[in-house]
Amino acid sequence: MSAGWVPPLVDELLPVYDVSDTVATTVQASAADTWNALMGVDLLEVGRRKPLVGLLGAVRVLPEMIADLMRGSPRRPGPTRLRLRDLTSLPMGQGGWVLLGERPGAEIALGLVGKFWLPIITYRDVNADAFPTFDEPGFAKTIYALSVRPINNTRSLLTGTMRTATTDAAAHRWFQRYWTLGVGSGAHLLANGLLETARESAEQPHAPTPDVSDATGE
Repeated sequence: MSAGWVPPLVDELLPVYDVSDTVATTVQASAADTWNALMGVDLLEVGRRKPLVGLLGAVRVLPEMIADLMRGSPRRPGPTRLRLRDLTSLPMGQGGWVLLGERPGAEIALGLVGKFWLPIITYRDVNADAFPTFDEPGFAKTIYALSVRPINNTRSLLTGTMRTATTDAAAHRWFQRYWTLGVGSGAHLLANGLLETARESAEQPHAPTPDVSDATGE
């Protein structure tokens, strides 16, 4: 281990876990361009381009929507665009996540605490500071972490990790059933869909945008 090495956010936040799944892809673009592409991915567009990914993403919020209809609650308008950072402003029952940490240009980690195996998920509102030590029985803690690492000046490694830990034996049993009923492969497909879309965007020739300053100032 070299001096100055910093462990990935996912290892800092959830070093002990029940399941972990990682996908990765090599991107023919610089780390900066790959990061910008990742942050700019419209998750709704990913769902439109990859219908199975869109369906899997909808599964989490569908029971909540049905429950609202049965209660006679007014239908809540959905966003017209949804990027990774936008997820942190949504309620958990509408697909929201908690921002656990970010190293700009390199890593971002989102998390949730809940009973994911229930027909309508029960969530705990746990902030980033409390997440690593949360241990209330009967729950699972999930992290979705994405990172960009430079291979050289023109190639990068884009990685996504979905990791979950349960807080007691009963939650472990429920989560294992839930995970083996196809949720594990679904999480893999969701992560892979996002990474592939970011890779395609980063590798496309593009003109400078207003977010990218001209070093010459001209």
